[in-house]
Formats: sequence, C-alpha cells, structure tokens
Amino acid sequence: MNNALGGSTDGMLTQYRALPYFGLIKIPDHLSYEEAASLVCAGTTAWNALHGNKPLLPGQSVLLQGTGGVSLCGLLLARAAGCTTIITSSSDDKLKELKEKYGVDYTINYKTKPNWDEEVLKITNGRGVDFILENGGAATIGKSLNAIKVGGLIALIGFLSAKENPENPNVALLALLKGCILRGILVGSREQTEQLMNLIDQRKLKPPVTKVFDFNLKSIKEAYQHIESQTHIGKICIRID
Repeated sequence: MNNALGGSTDGMLTQYRALPYFGLIKIPDHLSYEEAASLVCAGTTAWNALHGNKPLLPGQSVLLQGTGGVSLCGLLLARAAGCTTIITSSSDDKLKELKEKYGVDYTINYKTKPNWDEEVLKITNGRGVDFILENGGAATIGKSLNAIKVGGLIALIGFLSAKENPENPNVALLALLKGCILRGILVGSREQTEQLMNLIDQRKLKPPVTKVFDFNLKSIKEAYQHIESQTHIGKICIRID
C-alpha cells in the first residue's frame, strides 16, 4: 500500500511518469487508454474476487453490491463466464440502466427492499448465491452471510457503508454455519491483471467507463465532484493530453 500509485502515493495525474518495466503490461488493441486504465484497479480487484481463490464457473450466481467500478467489472466478468448476476443499488434509475445497458439478470433496490438478502434467497430458490462482492462493510456483512450459499465465497472488498451495523452480527459463527469463505481482497497481482487482460482481449470486452473528463484544473475538479455526487455508474476517467 505504501507504493500504490494514485492511491497513497501521489503523482499519476500527470502527462509523463517514469515507471519500472516490470510494473507495465500490454494494453489490448481494442481498448482506449481510458478503458485500459479503468481495469488496473477495479478490474483486477474483480478478477481476484472471482478467480483468485475459487474460480468462477458457468452457471453459478454472483451478487454485486452497488454500481461502482468494481461491481460493474465484476458484472462484466460474471456475464462473460455465463453466470446469473444480481446487483443492488438505492436508485431505480441506475438499476434500469444496468438492466438495459449491461444485461444484469436481477436488480434489487436496497432502499425500498432493506431486507435485500431475503430477496436474493427468493431469486435463488432459497439456496443463496455462490459469490458476493461485499462492498458495504460492517453494515452489510450480516446480510451477505445470510445471502451466501453454503460453501460460497464472500470477497471482502469495500467499506462504503456510512455506519457500523448496530446489530453487530456474529461473523465468525455465521461464517461457520454457512461453511463459506470470507476472503479479503486488496486489488491483486500483476499475473492476475495479465489474466484479466487476456480475457478482455480474447472476448473483446469493453470496460464500464461511463464518463471521461479533460485534463485541466476545472475539468479535474468536476471529475472529483462527479464521483462525490454518487450519481455515476461504473468508472470515471480523466483523459491525459
């Protein structure tokens, strides 16, 4: 984490940057620079979650929390693998767009259906899902443990929930009863990024870049404000001139 470029280490919002050769991989020819850049963090994180431990298999089911870059990259990979996909959001407009543009199988508005885990169980006929990309943290982990299939995998990725869960679920006991895997995901390796890019190249997949801003002070500020507004779907990029 001490060397996370663009994360804890500043210096990537620039026209030129010297990087070691072993930190670079080839970009698939059909991708723009913005599309390729969106895969380095969000795409690798989703790949690690779905292929880094128990590889995702055709016919399995995947629950994706929220409509950010990791969830949409996960949706892309799950659909490419022939899996059933379920995604949650607090916005009906976002869910409608995801259905129409990205082909998600099932959508759940967690504001109107706060017991979204029960909705997941209904969709899966009581079995639960095989994989969950857990982006909420303490406030959602209890419901994720209810929605996961016996022997399934919950990828612990984010902590976007504003509040801790007041119920303080007994995570250890719930995980034991489900016999599931709780796996912390901190992006991934170069090898996993190469595997991801190979699939993207072979299937000619397009990453979910929904808005691109120009490389000037005014536009850069607008890009960060757009992210803070939480009205976006997928990845936001800044095009370097």
